[in-house]
Amino acid sequence: MIIRKAVVTDIENLVSFQLAMASETENLALDAVILRNGILNLINSDSKGEYLVAETEDSIIGCCMLTYEWSDWRSATFIWLQSVYVLPQFRRQGVFSEFYKFVKSMVNNSDSYAGIRLYVDKQNSTAAHVYQQLGMMEEHYVMYGWVKK
Repeated sequence: MIIRKAVVTDIENLVSFQLAMASETENLALDAVILRNGILNLINSDSKGEYLVAETEDSIIGCCMLTYEWSDWRSATFIWLQSVYVLPQFRRQGVFSEFYKFVKSMVNNSDSYAGIRLYVDKQNSTAAHVYQQLGMMEEHYVMYGWVKK
C-alpha cells in the first residue's frame, strides 16, 4: 500500500467514497454535483488543503482530506485529518494508521507544522480507540459550530 497526494484523475473514487461515508456515518445523501465541485476546488487549490489516497495494486482503497489551521500561539499550522474513508473490505487492516504515519512524518519533517488534529463523533468509541492506540490524546476542547442552511 502506498499513500500519495490525490490528483484530478482520482475524482470519481473520491466522490464515491465521500457519498458512501456521508450515508454510513450520518445517514446523509450528499448532492454529488456539489460534492464533486468541492473536491475539485480542494485538489486545485494548495491553500484549501489536499486529499491523500491509499492505493494498492493500482486500486484506490481509501482517502483522507487534510485541511490547515493557523496557530498564532505556535506560529505554525495544525493539520486536520478529515473525511477519512476506507472501503469496507479493507477496514481494520491498518489503512488509517498508514495515513496517520504519513501525516505525522509531514509534521515531524517541517517546522511549518505544529501537530495533527481531528474530531470524532462522541459515539464512535471504535475510532477513538484507534486514535489513542496511535498516540493521540483527547484534547480539552469542545467543538461548536454553525452551518448555513
